[in-house]
Amino acid sequence: MTSTALPPLLLVGCGKMGGAMLAGWIERGVSEVVVVEPFAAARLALAGKPGVTAVADAEGIPAGFAPGAVILAIKPQEAAATLPAYGRFAGPGTVFLSIMAGKNLAGMRALLGGEAAVVRAMPNTPAAVRQGFTVAYPGPGVTAAQKDLVDGLLAAVGEVAWAEEEGWLDPVTAVSGGGPAYVFLLAEVMEEAARAQGLPADLARRMARATVAGSGALLAASAEDSAQLRKNVTSPKGTTERALNVLMAPEAWPALMHQAIEAATARSRELAG
Repeated sequence: MTSTALPPLLLVGCGKMGGAMLAGWIERGVSEVVVVEPFAAARLALAGKPGVTAVADAEGIPAGFAPGAVILAIKPQEAAATLPAYGRFAGPGTVFLSIMAGKNLAGMRALLGGEAAVVRAMPNTPAAVRQGFTVAYPGPGVTAAQKDLVDGLLAAVGEVAWAEEEGWLDPVTAVSGGGPAYVFLLAEVMEEAARAQGLPADLARRMARATVAGSGALLAASAEDSAQLRKNVTSPKGTTERALNVLMAPEAWPALMHQAIEAATARSRELAG
């Protein structure tokens, strides 16, 4: 999709993820976006952005505004109180794109009036630097043209993949949606461990952040799988092998990561209700 093909957009919620997506669309040349954002400070921050009109609630949307897509970027706990006000946009000319964790298609369509064309998606926070990864699933009634539009909207902030089953979105939320937090935790604990071994705080911080960021860049650039890249760093009987013997022990890091993903997946399913 080209930037000139973007239709008018309605963005409901402009927090970190909504704001990252908006920035990506502006870079793609979107001509008109109405943003519904209840916080005055956030609306003030949008002042002057090209093509952007910020309003406090659904009642403030300009009369006659006809969005090609309504993007739902609010907290899942706010869905029941918020979505009915946007049911008036449901129709053949509009697709709804939800990035709310856990909220399933059936529940959202019920709140929007039952006939809404809804795509459920889960992006992640590297979208802020256009390095996000989003998995999406189209609901009933989503046309090929609407799917293409959504693909273009999501591609503005990174890579896009489409799920074959809606149920995939729960583990996707656990792995990709929450994944940046796990990586940031890795940098955090590496920094703390370096300080515990006597390194100064500024060096420990720089080293941990650069190591995590550089390793991610190498992973992205390499055709080898992650296991092989790990082995490439691990000399027999060396220091890295000694460390991995701790991290990969029974009930250590791999087991804990499985438990963490299972817990996050379960929470995603709970949010559907």
